[in-house]
Amino acid sequence: MAVGRAERVLMPDERRIEIRGGAVTFKVLAAGRGAPLLYFHSYHERSAWSPFLDLLARSFSVYAPAHPGVAGSAGIETLEDLLDLTLVYDELLGALGIEHVHLVGHSFGGMVAAEIAAVFPARVKSLTLASPLGLWRDDAPSADILILPADELAAALWRDPVSRVALDWAVGSGGDPDDIAAQVESLQRRSSMAKFVWPIPDKGLQRRLHRIAAPTLLVWGDDDRANPVIYAEEWQRRVKGAALRLLPGGHMVLHEAPEAAARAVVEFAGP
Repeated sequence: MAVGRAERVLMPDERRIEIRGGAVTFKVLAAGRGAPLLYFHSYHERSAWSPFLDLLARSFSVYAPAHPGVAGSAGIETLEDLLDLTLVYDELLGALGIEHVHLVGHSFGGMVAAEIAAVFPARVKSLTLASPLGLWRDDAPSADILILPADELAAALWRDPVSRVALDWAVGSGGDPDDIAAQVESLQRRSSMAKFVWPIPDKGLQRRLHRIAAPTLLVWGDDDRANPVIYAEEWQRRVKGAALRLLPGGHMVLHEAPEAAARAVVEFAGP
């Protein structure tokens, strides 16, 4: 199915799914028709549903869970580490009745998607990773997006920090000291992410990447200052047969170029 412009046309359903006897509760947004596709968000996304997902939902049944600790999903305090998070997402797939799935992940979400594809290779039909975290090079360290103040964070995440999409994002980024709700949400997001990536995002994923069996596509912004393009080469070297698409944008390329990013996923994964 052809991907058109990123116009909001779908109203996703919201589900609350309890895992492990209610110890973990996921808020999952779902829309579309077709083969199931699970999307793992970046902790720096402000909206659980985006134009990028709207476009994907024209070709797939899209499921977008919020990571535990943010946006209505709870139970992060019961998860020990990244492996535990990987296992609980496998349990979520079971609760959704999904056996085989296309996985798409952005930034930290890409790290999670890669872990699932490595630990449960038979579950994954295709894997799309948009500037995933999880690797580390001392000669090219990725930006510490957990501790950057709001103005520096915007410059690291967006190719053009004064673009419309970046300015809309900045409204809820926690940079306004008088916006208490935004301050609290920003703290929640950072602390939740820190549990799995602090002090650096290398948690041994590189030792598991050889287990990925699914066709893999890497999507990268050509001006990514948070996670430099050199990491795309590192992922290609470690994931057999991984393809790379460079798109105009920064680390938030899925939101800066949603039409091009969605088209890349649809062309690669197929409906």
